[in-house]
Amino acid sequence: MTTHELYAHDPGSRGWEVPATGAARFGWDYDDGRERLLALYRKGKDKQWDADKRIDWDEEVDPYDPLGVPDANLPGHGSPYWDRMGALGQRELRRHFASWQFSQFLHGEQGALVCASRIVESVPDLDAKFYSATQAMDEARHVEIYSRFLHEKIGMLYPVNLSLRSLLDSTLRDSRWDMPYLGMQVLIEGLALAAFGMLRDNTSKPLPKQILAYVMQDEARHVAFGRMALRDHYRQLSAAELREREDFVIEGCHLMRDRLRGDEVLVDFGVPAAEAAALSEQSEYLRLFRKLLFSRIVPCVKDIGLWGERLQRAYVDMGVFDLGACDLDRLMAQDEELAERLDVQRFAREEAARTAEIAEVISEA
Repeated sequence: MTTHELYAHDPGSRGWEVPATGAARFGWDYDDGRERLLALYRKGKDKQWDADKRIDWDEEVDPYDPLGVPDANLPGHGSPYWDRMGALGQRELRRHFASWQFSQFLHGEQGALVCASRIVESVPDLDAKFYSATQAMDEARHVEIYSRFLHEKIGMLYPVNLSLRSLLDSTLRDSRWDMPYLGMQVLIEGLALAAFGMLRDNTSKPLPKQILAYVMQDEARHVAFGRMALRDHYRQLSAAELREREDFVIEGCHLMRDRLRGDEVLVDFGVPAAEAAALSEQSEYLRLFRKLLFSRIVPCVKDIGLWGERLQRAYVDMGVFDLGACDLDRLMAQDEELAERLDVQRFAREEAARTAEIAEVISEA
């Protein structure tokens, strides 16, 4: 069965073209470059991994409960619509919502792959080109992983959310070389880390926990890269240039906060669009997701030097201004440590199972 046939509803065209407007930049300075970025490049090389080998794809997944999260996390839970669905309808909603979530991860990772490639092409500094090349490999691996999970374990995909598509479009259409950094490394990666982290910490299923933890380990490096490169660049910009980028951040944050909710899943189950939006807004899960989302983005935006009065006021209006004090380095370190800990726990279990199997064979000899 083709991917197109697995979509919950017709995604329209089989592709999407965004006109490229930026310049490809060559540099003739082959000196070592910035040590911080080169250290990150070396780490990016050292941390490459094979999804076929590191992830245990033999783990069984129930497509009608692929994540094992509480039903209270689902949009519409506890509403009259939920009650009318009955057990079979609720079972199907779990599948659709997991498919929607992982499909947005998949589409976002393809966007990240394109942006990383665009950065290699357009960034003027060779050290940044080096690191971006390792990120492109990371993003290709993430596309592979999420595609495989959707095809083999859930058997359903959703089209790209229109707000995510709009943010990707704005990021890719801009001719300024730093905009793929800002749109992808700060906003979309911040969104991804929030969503991945919520599921990683709530799922009771081993396979999605592995996938999310290992992908987040890569993403921690990507955010660090964006912060380093943009912090250096934004020190050189005029007040007017900084304001343009702050406007982009404000618009992107509103898009993610107000529209990326999964309403389309409820609409597919017969809930009118306006009521679907209202039910999503009432979700405690969505409230927690938004808080985690901005705990990643606000301190990053502040760190790179986009902290003008208008942007601060926008964050006050959104109720997230205080999150600028979050320790982003600590959050990223935790993401890396959790992945390493999961590896240790998983391989310890496998070694214990092998030891028990050998002991059993010996006892029967």
